[in-house]
Amino acid sequence: MRLLILTNLFPTRWDPLRGAFNRQQFERLGAEHDVSVITAVPLPERLRPPVAQASPAVVGLATDEFVFVYPPRVGRSLHALFWRICLWLQKGRRLRRERYDCLLVSWAYPDAAAAGAWARRRGLPYVVKVHGSDLNVQAEDPARRRQIRKALLGAKAVVAVSRALADKAIAIGADPQRVHVIYNGVDGGRFSPGPQCEARARLKLPPIPGPLWLFVGNLKDTKGCMDLLEAFAAARVRQPKAHLVFVGAGPCGSALQARAQALGCATSVQLVGAVAHGELADWFRAADVFCLPSHNEGVPNVVLESMACGVPVVATRVGGIPEVVPEHAGILVTPQDIPGIADALVQASQRPWDTARIASHARGFCWQANIAQLCAVLENAVNSSTPAGNLPS
Repeated sequence: MRLLILTNLFPTRWDPLRGAFNRQQFERLGAEHDVSVITAVPLPERLRPPVAQASPAVVGLATDEFVFVYPPRVGRSLHALFWRICLWLQKGRRLRRERYDCLLVSWAYPDAAAAGAWARRRGLPYVVKVHGSDLNVQAEDPARRRQIRKALLGAKAVVAVSRALADKAIAIGADPQRVHVIYNGVDGGRFSPGPQCEARARLKLPPIPGPLWLFVGNLKDTKGCMDLLEAFAAARVRQPKAHLVFVGAGPCGSALQARAQALGCATSVQLVGAVAHGELADWFRAADVFCLPSHNEGVPNVVLESMACGVPVVATRVGGIPEVVPEHAGILVTPQDIPGIADALVQASQRPWDTARIASHARGFCWQANIAQLCAVLENAVNSSTPAGNLPS
């Protein structure tokens, strides 16, 4: 098949670490089919200089970008319209010239809302992949929800990364018969158990007398990083030698540093910044517990990757996380429950965990199965002559 993928979740010269899970999936899809990826780059990001590492290493894909210009602060219900106009003005000649068998849109709003309208006019079958906040947050706005509903209803298929997200898509209006749950995979060759002391040595970490608790993700409030810092300060009453490491970058970085100083725990908190995906495995192996106290999620790959390294997880009971974290692999808590997060961190540090069993569970989430399922969905979209559902006005 000749496949076109449109998304904002893919590495670019300005954000080479973005959408690592999509890069892994699309590269593997590109080994099976002829795949082109066009990535939407927001104007504020495009105006920045490219990151020093320059272009990310992408294998087996034809990649391109367009600049997404949109009204700032207000008018979010118009973002899909601006997205579609920007795509057409910058890539319209290519889109008119090329003949694709199917379109895969990865992110519901504005990406699928915009691209779905274009595909329907062209008579091009399309599949929408949904991830988490594109439905959990964006669809809470009535105007955006209507646009998302139209995109989902017009799609030949909707791919959700969790059962909870699939149920959300159906509640918005997707045809249940066309919604498929396909969990993301884990690169078992990269993420696997290993000696903690060796991982810490490779990372040049100083001796840590107590447990090391790890966060990996965007440093933004909805990922629960501020909640985790507050919980860490509370947990130190029982674990005074604990150490907390944040791996990632984002708008809460400065606030985390300032708050750690105010709480008197700055010497036990380390912010290491963004880390290339290929270097994350040693951070997981170095940790005693991985913690992701998000306010909303799909199925975050960092949870799967932590378990693949045999490291137990403390996470919030949101989205698809309860579907992938069994009791023998971690502890789940209520989002924004700071005492609960603190208690779970202490419990997780004291409980004996079966590393091999945790890693064995994570190996069930493999890219090979993911790609086989995704290819079947895309092939069915191409071959199906069933018309899309009745579209709302």
